[in-house]
Amino acid sequence: MARPKRQEERRAALIEATYLAGAERGLRALSLTDVAEKAGLTRGAILYYYEDLDALLVEAHSAGVARFCDERDARIAQLDDPREQLGVAIDAGLPSGPDDALMSLLYEFDVLAGGSALHDELVQKLYLRQLDTYRRVIAAGRESGAFSPRLDDEQLAMTFVALEDAYGLHIVGGNALMTVDAARDAMRAVAGDLGCRPAD
Repeated sequence: MARPKRQEERRAALIEATYLAGAERGLRALSLTDVAEKAGLTRGAILYYYEDLDALLVEAHSAGVARFCDERDARIAQLDDPREQLGVAIDAGLPSGPDDALMSLLYEFDVLAGGSALHDELVQKLYLRQLDTYRRVIAAGRESGAFSPRLDDEQLAMTFVALEDAYGLHIVGGNALMTVDAARDAMRAVAGDLGCRPAD
């Protein structure tokens, strides 16, 4: 009975190794050997769990989207005030810093979108989840009267996702002029100016 649990743990470890190797090497140059070195395994050991590098990347991306989106949505669901929800949505949507391996990999998938139908599908899946999070928060704020938006819900959601992605890309890209705090403050200021002031 312990074997499935060990396999699950090994797959999780391989996904973490993929994030770390991907952040160092970049997805274009990434190989199974790179992941194996990070995981402390042989290339053949990885092939026991995944058919090839693409299969590993698909699972790593899906796990990353679930971690990023599910964790943020769970934190938002614990709050009743849409202003607090928006604050959490903004804060949790940004990378933790330049060394955020998960966010780095998710952004690199954005760069590769258009190179294959698979990359397009993965990027669109994440984008739709981001939009949905902001849409729900904005709609709740509008309904409760906490927000008086100047744009419709779809335009606002698109704006927040665009800001989140643009600032996040600068952060994981190592732009010393863009800090997490600066990005967070800018997004909150824009939200307030658009009639959706988040709680402090």
